[in-house]
Amino acid sequence: MIIFTGAGISAESGISTFRDSGGLWDNYKIEEICSGGCLDWNYEETIAFYDKRRLDIQDKEPNKAHREIVKLAKAYPKELKIITQNVDDMFEKAGCTNVLHLHGFLREVRCEACGFLDDIGYVKLRDVYNACPRCSHPLRPNVVFFGEAAPKYADMYQELTDCEMLVVIGTSGNVINTDMFVRSGICHAILNNLEPSDAIDERVYSKVLYKKATEAVDEIVHDVQTFLQEG
Repeated sequence: MIIFTGAGISAESGISTFRDSGGLWDNYKIEEICSGGCLDWNYEETIAFYDKRRLDIQDKEPNKAHREIVKLAKAYPKELKIITQNVDDMFEKAGCTNVLHLHGFLREVRCEACGFLDDIGYVKLRDVYNACPRCSHPLRPNVVFFGEAAPKYADMYQELTDCEMLVVIGTSGNVINTDMFVRSGICHAILNNLEPSDAIDERVYSKVLYKKATEAVDEIVHDVQTFLQEG
């Protein structure tokens, strides 16, 4: 089974998204700091923005939803996979080291020229590297920008080939159409969002919970455990 999460699960930990107001994204245009090609003409501002994003998550803590899902993953390591659209490290802070991050991982920087990859934690890129230590090419955040290819999607589709139960938490469905996964033959699916989304057809899900992830997670855990034990 798969637990698929979006920004909504981390919002309760105080991590802002580009769809929210009053957060880090407010003073920036997405096309200038998070779109394919922006590093070519707006490198310094893009790097500075992601330096701020790394610093922003340093003191954030996983919430109840993260922690309970990680407990499930540890109890059923062969049966359960966590897949997230989020680039934060809330699942890692909750104790999970096997999360599939579809859009990259905020703490990491990489080199597009030679493939060098490093987890620099929460510090500024310039405090660690001025350029790639292998080939001197400029480094970038290991985050998928809008318009760029997302190589981890191949891993996601591989995981979905034998998925029997899907739990979707905190995603609008605008970036990844989770309805498509359910319609592909998944026999049981749970949707948990704060409110309905125009991009999600709730009718295809076995159960719909419109409430905070921290309020829904106990019921989700119960359903997952029941499903796995009966399977």
